[in-house]
Amino acid sequence: MELRQLEHFLAVAEELSFTRAARRLHVVQSGVSAAIRSLERELGCELFERTSQQVRLTGAGAALLPEARATLNAAQAAQDAVRAAQDTLRGTVNVGAMASVEVVDLPALLGQLHARHPAIDVRLRLATAGSAGLAQALLSGDLDVAFLSLPERKPAGLDARELATVPLVLAVSAAHPLAQRGEVALADLAGEPFVDFPPGYGNREVVDRAFAAAGVVRRVALEVPDIDMGAALVRHGLGIAFLPAFAVARTPGLHVLDVHDTLLRWSMHLGTSSTRRPTSALKALLDLVDLHVIAL
Repeated sequence: MELRQLEHFLAVAEELSFTRAARRLHVVQSGVSAAIRSLERELGCELFERTSQQVRLTGAGAALLPEARATLNAAQAAQDAVRAAQDTLRGTVNVGAMASVEVVDLPALLGQLHARHPAIDVRLRLATAGSAGLAQALLSGDLDVAFLSLPERKPAGLDARELATVPLVLAVSAAHPLAQRGEVALADLAGEPFVDFPPGYGNREVVDRAFAAAGVVRRVALEVPDIDMGAALVRHGLGIAFLPAFAVARTPGLHVLDVHDTLLRWSMHLGTSSTRRPTSALKALLDLVDLHVIAL
């Protein structure tokens, strides 16, 4: 079994397409197919179910996937050790983040990493399923590091370092009837339409948990994965929302109400795997993170 075969297998397993895998590996598709057939012959089983419409892992392929990742990670670590001794860092870092990171100046962070170590390739993935999706990608090995919001009890297999915590405040439009009040309880909000992030995002989980603990049912009328869009929708009277205080401060036409029976806070974390040894390329990125945390 060769590392090249495992690299081809991993690419097909992640892309679920021989065409996309070939494009990712910068080889012809026939080369990918040949490598997979050779690996299947060596192992004595099929690793993929292939039809004209789709490619998916067999049971044997699913069993091989984490071992293939571990083997390739170990090989990468060996290369990193040699290159570190030669003072040249290479490798790839798979980074995940939400569209509105806010807490970290991500472009500046990645720019400084590139300036210091131009041979390190960065693959950036913006979340489509919120922090829950990013956490799952870390656990599966699709990501090496992610900027995400984790619940109080983080998933097993992840390390998380809190980068910042900000209060969530209740915002209504200046024309909303509640704007005439200085203070409300969660129970007073039961009939109000809310603007919120979709399920799976950390701030949505914080708010959902608070209402569940209070025994109050709320109605989320609009779901948007962008803080500023949410604030704008509230400003135009389409609902009320618990928003990070910094988003309210930069959005005109909003009124903040005190919620006397709860205090909501949203935290951003730096997440990595607790079961995989970080590569030298990942360590180089992690060493720069604190320089780019934004004081909100």
